Amino acid sequence: MTFRSGFATLVGRPNVGKSTLLNQLVGTKVSIVSDQPQTTRNQVRGVWNGPGSQIVFIDTPGIHKPKTELGRRLNQRSTDTLGAVDVVCFLISATAPSGAGDRYIAGLLREVDTPVILVLNKTDSASPNEILGHLAGAADALGDFAAYVPLSARTGDGADALLGEITARLPEGPLYYPDGVVTDQPDTFLAAELLREKLLAVAREELPHSLAVTVEEIEERPDLLMFRAVVRVERDSQKGIVIGKGGAVIRDAGTAARTELEALLGVKVHLETHVKVDKDWQRRPEALDRLGL
Repeated sequence: MTFRSGFATLVGRPNVGKSTLLNQLVGTKVSIVSDQPQTTRNQVRGVWNGPGSQIVFIDTPGIHKPKTELGRRLNQRSTDTLGAVDVVCFLISATAPSGAGDRYIAGLLREVDTPVILVLNKTDSASPNEILGHLAGAADALGDFAAYVPLSARTGDGADALLGEITARLPEGPLYYPDGVVTDQPDTFLAAELLREKLLAVAREELPHSLAVTVEEIEERPDLLMFRAVVRVERDSQKGIVIGKGGAVIRDAGTAARTELEALLGVKVHLETHVKVDKDWQRRPEALDRLGL
């Protein structure tokens, strides 16, 4: 039996559901989810295994008009994947008409030879007529694509159709990751992202883009993982928001992140948290280099 494998990238505007779709496809949480634009800052890989095939998905930051050096780097991180994968999944939303951002991404996709599947997401929040209208208008607004797949990343409805379209376009290839592996992200990355997700849920209006989290492992025991997390903000006033009255915000966010991390890793976790001010970090190239962004 021929084994097919390859890489598929998920691209689109911010908030079209790329991370939710990745988690749905691989069956577990590998990428954090927030309703804040540009939540995803790194290329996050998730692995799907099917009969005779393996897809390595790459979740990318939402492509947007950048206002900072961080934003420029996030866009570059997304566009770098377009010609380096076997299939591109271009997500648009069924709950809003295609806009300038979608047209901009469609223009980028016309410059690569990679097959592109148009994925109409959020169909659970749209009527059948709206879904048909979006699909019918996509060719006029955005161009022709190798396939068109309506789905709901939230419910999983339509996900099998997308997997079928992707696997049909994969080359013969090796098993890139062993069975049971769903992501190649280290535990420290997952811990940092989960803590950032929990803080975004609390301070979503005040500092969505000014928040950075790094985590290092300080000790590993057979029944316990110990991590030290550093939460960076850009101003003293933001530090107070993150800490909260009596330390309540950072404590509750840390507890929620630790609980979820324990469920994902299957081991007890100790998560030590610190908050520091790193002035204008998202605008300073040297700070972004230091943070791995």
